[in-house]
Amino acid sequence: MTQKFGLAEYDRAAELLRQRVERRGLQLVEGRPIGLVLGSGLNSLAEAVEGAVAVPYEEIPYFPASTAPGHAGRLIVGRLAGQTVVAMQGRFHFYEGYTAEEITFPIRVMKRLGVGKLILTNAAGGVNPGFRAGDLMLIVDHLNFVGMAGQNPLIGPNASAFGTRFPSLTHTYARSLRRAALASAQELGITLRQGVYAFLAGPNFETPAEVRFLRLVGADAVGMSTVPEALVSVHAGIEVLGISTITNVAVDQLDSDKETSAEEVMETGRVVVPQLTALLTAVLGRL
Repeated sequence: MTQKFGLAEYDRAAELLRQRVERRGLQLVEGRPIGLVLGSGLNSLAEAVEGAVAVPYEEIPYFPASTAPGHAGRLIVGRLAGQTVVAMQGRFHFYEGYTAEEITFPIRVMKRLGVGKLILTNAAGGVNPGFRAGDLMLIVDHLNFVGMAGQNPLIGPNASAFGTRFPSLTHTYARSLRRAALASAQELGITLRQGVYAFLAGPNFETPAEVRFLRLVGADAVGMSTVPEALVSVHAGIEVLGISTITNVAVDQLDSDKETSAEEVMETGRVVVPQLTALLTAVLGRL
């Protein structure tokens, strides 16, 4: 498989961002910046970033365009809870027509900017029958159905400047970051569920039969993002924390009167933003 991007493309995008940021007096020190990827309905979280330098995706070389509803399409660099953060205000998805390599391009750019830890957020459907819309779930592991079908961002010649040919995914979601999230949730009195995230291609929501299948194989939540970014992060040596906002309960009965909709996902995401903002701010304060 031919790769579209090499080190020169990643570095060109990173250099533009570095110049924009440094003109505003921010320094990106290797290993210190923390990356954030904000999922559907979570754009307003970026408003908490202080001294923000905002760069539209269309101004960054090789960045795709964000076409998903609720994704502003800007990269934000600034300070949050005493940390320098590099935040994606909107992400890219397989269902938008992008390749796995294009979806994960920003993660490798973050690595070239010195990001050592990455917090991934998403909107997800609750598969676990004990979950309710508005819950937050700490991702402890994932099921990569898209990758199993051959759409893996690490397929092709290995990008050896970032990592090894065969990265281990035994500890994809870093234990130290999960502990920080759980401790922060307890401190704030927030119920933080834990579970396995299933990655499907979308853009359609799941059939009742698919929901029952996902539950059978161990999924607690299902969504259309996050896993490609986690894979590329682990390959590049970036520690990953994943948090899902359960924006709807996945429908598992064929003749149910319930219907999952994008509007429901967006509205629940907006309602949960203050709680998620408080949690992420507390986690950043612990790092």
